[in-house]
Amino acid sequence: MTANRGVHQISNTPGTAVAGLPFDEALAAAGEGYVARQIASALIRSQPGEQFNELLSAASGLRAQLKGITITFSKKVFIPLTNLCRDYCGYCTFRKDPDQPGARTMTPDEVIAVAQAGAELGCKEALFSLGDRPEALFPQMRVTLDKLGHRTTLSYLAEMSRRVLEESSLLPHVNPGLMGRRDLEQLREVSPSMGLMLESTSERLLQPGMAHDNAPDKPPALRLRTIEEAGRLKIPFTSGILIGIGETLDERIDALFALKDLHERYGHIQEVIVQNFRAKPDIPMKDHSEPDFYDHARTLAVARLVLRDINVQAPPNLSDENYPALLDAGINDWGGISPLTRDFINPEKPWPQIDSLREKTAAKGLSLRERLSVYPEFVYKDEFIDLGLMNRVRMMSEGNGMAAS
Repeated sequence: MTANRGVHQISNTPGTAVAGLPFDEALAAAGEGYVARQIASALIRSQPGEQFNELLSAASGLRAQLKGITITFSKKVFIPLTNLCRDYCGYCTFRKDPDQPGARTMTPDEVIAVAQAGAELGCKEALFSLGDRPEALFPQMRVTLDKLGHRTTLSYLAEMSRRVLEESSLLPHVNPGLMGRRDLEQLREVSPSMGLMLESTSERLLQPGMAHDNAPDKPPALRLRTIEEAGRLKIPFTSGILIGIGETLDERIDALFALKDLHERYGHIQEVIVQNFRAKPDIPMKDHSEPDFYDHARTLAVARLVLRDINVQAPPNLSDENYPALLDAGINDWGGISPLTRDFINPEKPWPQIDSLREKTAAKGLSLRERLSVYPEFVYKDEFIDLGLMNRVRMMSEGNGMAAS
């Protein structure tokens, strides 16, 4: 699969912006707190130079107004419970078939060893990432689960989350793909926050030759259903969009508004990640062009203006040495940073050292603070934390909801 080179060649169809809205008018409306789709569509088309700088200034100004000078991160360990997955996304290097080199499902002892090692280093989050329903496709995974005493991967995940709670000081944060109501209810008791990347609302990406053409868990309606069900159950929830995988600019806007609309209904979206695609030599999209800094930053800035007080994150390791400049686009979170485990989704991109992250954040006039996997806004909202986890979460936090030092 290939794409046109350069972000300026991104297609504007389908979803072309309403013609004729000047950038200056859109920016003025955003400054008054009004950002409809038409306005966001004009803003994301800011031209390099003065328009781009004005867009970033508006976004960072809104961040200062709503979030102050605090930039957060979570000190975590990354637990790749299984990399078997029934989806074949064009950009993924994490997923494996059972017979591929590196395919593995972690044992309970391996999970607990990582969690306890992370606790020794002061980590507070155990991020579980895993493939989507591998047992539905692979008999080998069904055999593995049977030996572990489970029928589904999500059931095994629930057990491992419970054991992490019981045998370490970490809080689980699970990111397992699509979940039904019963799955969410079960996991809510052992994981105070959860996540599922929306990635995109574009149905086009399901077409042959596109990023999600062989990914049965990536239809946008299915992912939005999980995110909405999490809202009904009052689960602090992380989501986000993945840019540069074949979507148009207006499809990015559509995805941001889909998340905004769900948050306005349920109040549960704790952060939105704007993640930039990075090409890798062993993926189908190895020749696909990557979003450059300008493209990533303008999308982040529009995300801030659309989402307003929802926390906006950009992973620092995916922007190489340029990552401090993303602060100018209005983000207020760097995501999870591990002093122990690598980023198994992007293994070629190491996380920055926390001391370096703090120093470079301070150079922008901002202050780095550690949070829990549950964002501070939700720590003291009783309806969002399972009763069995409430004391544990609050004992790990300060009065403002940040991680206790």
